[in-house]
Amino acid sequence: MTTADPTPDRGAAPSSVVLPRPPSLAPLLARGVLRSPFKRPGPGAPFPRTRLVLPSLRVDLGRLAAYERVCGFPTGEDALPVTYPHVLGFPLAMRLMSGGDFPLPLLGLVHTSIDITRHRVLPATGTYELTVYVAGTAAHRRGTEATVVTELRSAGGETVWASTSSYLARHRTDGAGAGGRPGRAPARAGHERPPLPAVEEWRLAGDVGRRYGAASGDRNPIHLFALTARLFGFPRAIAHGMWTVARCLAAHGTPPAALVRAEFRAPVLLPGAVTYAADDIGRFELRAAKDGRVHLSGEVLPLLT
Repeated sequence: MTTADPTPDRGAAPSSVVLPRPPSLAPLLARGVLRSPFKRPGPGAPFPRTRLVLPSLRVDLGRLAAYERVCGFPTGEDALPVTYPHVLGFPLAMRLMSGGDFPLPLLGLVHTSIDITRHRVLPATGTYELTVYVAGTAAHRRGTEATVVTELRSAGGETVWASTSSYLARHRTDGAGAGGRPGRAPARAGHERPPLPAVEEWRLAGDVGRRYGAASGDRNPIHLFALTARLFGFPRAIAHGMWTVARCLAAHGTPPAALVRAEFRAPVLLPGAVTYAADDIGRFELRAAKDGRVHLSGEVLPLLT
């Protein structure tokens, strides 16, 4: 096992830490919250250069089935849903983001987008190597954004799945940030695309956050109960962003080799009603049934191999 310098600088070469098992999420969340008031976010701050590696990973099929049920994927197939490797990697990402060398406060950190590349269908019964690392930080017009990369490799060392997530820490800025990762143009007022055709309306129960939290392990208080969500400024519990994109992809379908892009635009309050919308060229979105506010927008593209 190799270990990293506990206070790596921005120019240091990455080092790897091999973990014997996934870390427990609850202590990491508590640690990150306690450290949040002492963080001073900024795009020039050093970030952890450690790559966390979980070798010989096997999927718990019981937890996978629970995840498939709450997200609407078919159960019993020997195939991982396209979003499931994010669940596998989230404890490692939380270990990095709750650390003292991560420059952004975990409290109030917002998952703003995710890009997923799947090269082929992944057997649920396979053995994989999982790697998670922070790729960098960048100025955003509303604060500072960190990019976290998750990679899944087959037993033969082939990268079969990868994702890039953006997490935003809001703070006062001069407004000059790019407002997104390279390659993504920020939305401009007055240039929003017209709504996609509505496919169906979903009525979401108040326990969606608790059921997804039980299946994924992500039991952030903002997703569980109205009382715990109010402590963080929300009027009611909100759905996990990754549940919203998984639920949309379960309805939309994904080619075996695909690129998925999704942007989280506004929280979904629970209970509530949303409209799932999609077109025939791969775009999808989730809107508030009452006023049409867009919660999530995304697209699925076939990956040319």
